[in-house]
Formats: sequence, C-alpha cells, structure tokens
Amino acid sequence: MSAAGPQAMRIVQIAPEIAPGSGVAGVAYELERALTAAGAHTERFTRADAGGRSRTAPRSRLGHVWDVVWFSTTGTRRARAFLAARPDAVSICHNDALVGDLYVNHGLLQAAMRARGHYFWRMVRNPLHLFTAARDRKRYRGDYHRTIIALTQREAALLTETYGEVRPPIEVIPNGVDIDRFRPPAVEERETSRRQLGLDGPEPVAVFIGHEFDRKGLPIALDALVRTPRVHLLVVGGTPEMIERARATTARLGLSDRVTFAGLLPDAAPALWASDVLVLPSAYEANALVVLEALACGIPVVSTPVGAAPDLVVDGVNGYLIERDAAALAERLEAIRDAPTGSLRDACRATAEEYSWTRIAARYLETVSRLQSSSPTAQAPGDGAGR
Repeated sequence: MSAAGPQAMRIVQIAPEIAPGSGVAGVAYELERALTAAGAHTERFTRADAGGRSRTAPRSRLGHVWDVVWFSTTGTRRARAFLAARPDAVSICHNDALVGDLYVNHGLLQAAMRARGHYFWRMVRNPLHLFTAARDRKRYRGDYHRTIIALTQREAALLTETYGEVRPPIEVIPNGVDIDRFRPPAVEERETSRRQLGLDGPEPVAVFIGHEFDRKGLPIALDALVRTPRVHLLVVGGTPEMIERARATTARLGLSDRVTFAGLLPDAAPALWASDVLVLPSAYEANALVVLEALACGIPVVSTPVGAAPDLVVDGVNGYLIERDAAALAERLEAIRDAPTGSLRDACRATAEEYSWTRIAARYLETVSRLQSSSPTAQAPGDGAGR
C-alpha cells in the first residue's frame, strides 16, 4: 500500500451493470462497497452511464446480443472518454468493454464450450460466441489493459492455454463473499426457510443452484439421487422451459416426490439456510460464487474440481471434490448425510471467512497502489490504451 493509503485512491469500475445480486454485476457491487469502506473514492461506468439501456427486465436473445456488442464497441469508446476526464483514477473492467487498467476475467467462453462438448458446433451456430471469441483474442493479446485478474490459478493457466501469449501480466485475486449476509442460520431462520420452500420432510436437503442445468450437472445430481435414499434435492434457478424438461426427467426417474424446483430466487441465502449440502457437479466454472456462499452459511460442498473449488474444499473437512460422476456424488452425499454437523459447519465457516470482501478488496488496493506508482506510458496510446 502506498504511503498515502486508500483514501488517495480513485477507482472507476466498468461493467454492463453494477447491482446487488449474483453474477458479475453482484461481484462488482460487493467490491465497490468494500473498496469504499476501505476509504477509496469509487465511481462506476455502466451500460446505462454510457447511454445504453439498463437491464431492468430479462432481454430476448437478440437483445442480449445487442447489449454485449454495443457495450463492447460504443461502450468502450465512451468509457475511454469518461476515464480521460479522470486521469488520476485506476480503472477496473469486469466485462465486455476493451478498456481498463485492470481486467477481471470472470470466465472463458471457449473453456466453457469445450467442457460442454461439441465445441465447434456450439461456437459456429452462435454469432455472439464468435464475436466474443474474436473480441477477447484482441483483449488478451493486445495492450488494452495493464493487468489481467484471474479468479484462480487454474483460470490463469487456462488463459495461456487458450490464447497462447497473454500480453498483460496475470495476477490471481479470487472473488469474495459477504460473510454478514451469508452466515449460518438461527434455528428459526432455518425452519422458516424450509417451510417457505415447501421442505417439510425430515430428510436432509441437497441444494443445486444454477441457471445452466446441463453444464452445472443437474442430470448428474438427479442420477445420484436415485442412488441415495433419504435425501431430498432442492433445485434453484433455470428458465420455465428448463424446469419443465427437468421435471419430466425427474418423473421418469421416479423422483417427483424427492425434488423441489424453486425457480429463480432473488436471494440464495434462504435456500442455503434450508439445506444441508450444496452439490455442484459442474463441467466448468471460473469461480462459482455459490461455493463460497454455501461455505459461509456453514453448508458443506460436494463439487467437481472446477473454479475455486479445489482451493476451497478439503475432503472430509468442509466437503468433497469428486469426478463428474453420479456414483461418486451419491457416495459423498451419503458420507455427509451421516457426518456430525457441528464440525462440518465450523470448518465451512472458517474457510469462507478467509475470503471476506474486506480481505479481497485489500488485495485489489495493493494492486491499484502498485499501478499508481508505476507509469502507464509503456502502453500504446492508440486503440489499445488500457485506460
């Protein structure tokens, strides 16, 4: 940290949206809160600030394509003008725009598509995938940013595997978790959450949270449930069409009375409070926030070794890492079902406390201080100017 401390730091965050909730918008929001609490002067530049539309309601697929392309192009130009009026600021970009001293890589499209299989077909049939791949090749091989932030060491390695030489230096700073909002529930909070979600049985509850059922492994979780009696599955997320298809699969497997579909929830905390274990048999994650949120609530995690899970989950201590296999998931669900809850809960919480947003913001401030003390003039001032 510089001698002047964070009070002298002016930080601009750039993202399509910055708002409470999940995903990139929620990460930027929590980081903004923590940076401000540390004394930094924070500003934001979003799609709405650029003159685009804010996402107050779900967009059509075509609308989503337009939003991404617009903020990547017009948004980039307007963000540069915004930053030019703030020459003392250090900028942190989270998505789309090709501008920012720091760029936070929240996931690699190509890695996600490869993990789902049929990579070539998935790429060529979706114009947005092709646009994103071309844009990010420019991003990582050009001089648009002074530093790339990867959320895990694995993501840092995937960057170079995917793009070859990445021009800006890569630094690893994980996502954080709000340890005040996500915490072990009181008895009354747990009972209320279970009642509101319709979980009135005595069985332990495994919770699956995600909006991409196939990539995140819901079919594997359902198959594991067939092998694991006395466990109920709570499914959070998904579109109505996805839920309808999953219900049909559930009925075919004879699990209709053992699976509850909650749909989209504004807050994941009550679902976690109502549950006994989080399952994430995912094919790819950059850094699933729900893993940290579950641990902060004292909930053990059974996950494939994706995203931050290998850095967070210790077998038999706060959960288990498994292969992407229903039999392996079923075995670990049984182990957690029969384990003492107190020691598991304490170990989960202790892990999450190491990743409070206060601690993560301090790491960002160290990086910002280092950038402030170095000259950005090594960058070309043209189309790849990092600011």
